[in-house]
Amino acid sequence: MILLAIETSCDETAAAVVQGGREILSSVVSSQIAIHAAYGGVVPEIASRAHLQSIAPVISQALQDAGIGMEALEGVAVTRGPGLSGALLVGFSAAKAIASARKIPFIGVHHIEGHLFAPFLERPIDFPFLALVVSGGHTHLYHVEGFGIYTTLGRTIDDAAGEAYDKCAKIMGMPYPGGVLIDRMAQSGNPDAIRLPRPLLRDGTLNFSFSGLKTAVLQQTMKNPVTIPSQAADDLCASFQEAVCHVLAAKTEAAIRQTGAVRLVVAGGVACNSGLRLRMASLCKKLGVELSIPHPSLCGDNAAMLAVPGDYYLSHGLVSPLSLDVTATWNMDSIKESMK
Repeated sequence: MILLAIETSCDETAAAVVQGGREILSSVVSSQIAIHAAYGGVVPEIASRAHLQSIAPVISQALQDAGIGMEALEGVAVTRGPGLSGALLVGFSAAKAIASARKIPFIGVHHIEGHLFAPFLERPIDFPFLALVVSGGHTHLYHVEGFGIYTTLGRTIDDAAGEAYDKCAKIMGMPYPGGVLIDRMAQSGNPDAIRLPRPLLRDGTLNFSFSGLKTAVLQQTMKNPVTIPSQAADDLCASFQEAVCHVLAAKTEAAIRQTGAVRLVVAGGVACNSGLRLRMASLCKKLGVELSIPHPSLCGDNAAMLAVPGDYYLSHGLVSPLSLDVTATWNMDSIKESMK
């Protein structure tokens, strides 16, 4: 199938044309970073208005880049949730309008499900596999048995890893979003310079917590203020990144041993992080596990990733009704039942 995929869950307006759930014909992402930077984070109302302004031009650009017209589309896949309700509604309404006008099926896809299958756009991966999804709003471990068949093994109980990155960057006086800056500065710092806590490292679960780590960074800067650029700032960034990657790797290793998984997918925006990519590569080499981390362009929010599960569901006759609504929260477990 030739699918149009649309993503508007947060602060990226994205559209892509994908054939057969694997071949990307086009992928367009319009970022709102410059708009939200002045506020130090995403403002939901502003995000919704920006999506309204961008959605039509982004879809048009995706079709133009793919070299096709609207009449060539055979289906539409769109993020249904989780995310910001107002933002989701913009993409969902556009998808419904196109599906209704063209009389083609559409499917509402779980945002994290898209991240899970982003590596499939580069190469096939056999089931089952373990997946670590790390982003600004999610830090989850899943056992993936097939499309729509997921078991949540662990999740964040407070701040997600990506959220902790951006909040710690703000504490240190960096502009939003600061996660990329921390990663860059960490490469010049000493990861052992400052001993920071490893939350829930030995609690016996596969859950995550990063709020305590964020508080520790705040306390550190209050005792020893840092200026940017400086070696002290680089050392703090390196120490923070080491703590985050240590916890993510340790919990992932525990999940691999618990499930006997021989394949690991790492996805989500934080999968762009150089420290995490190196740590996961080292872990998988040690355990003899096949690692799949998509190209950075497929780690952040994008529409192409939605076409992988979207193509599967539509090809197997699972179509969302036009009466379906968005959902700000959506559990990945038993996802097939909740999509009906």
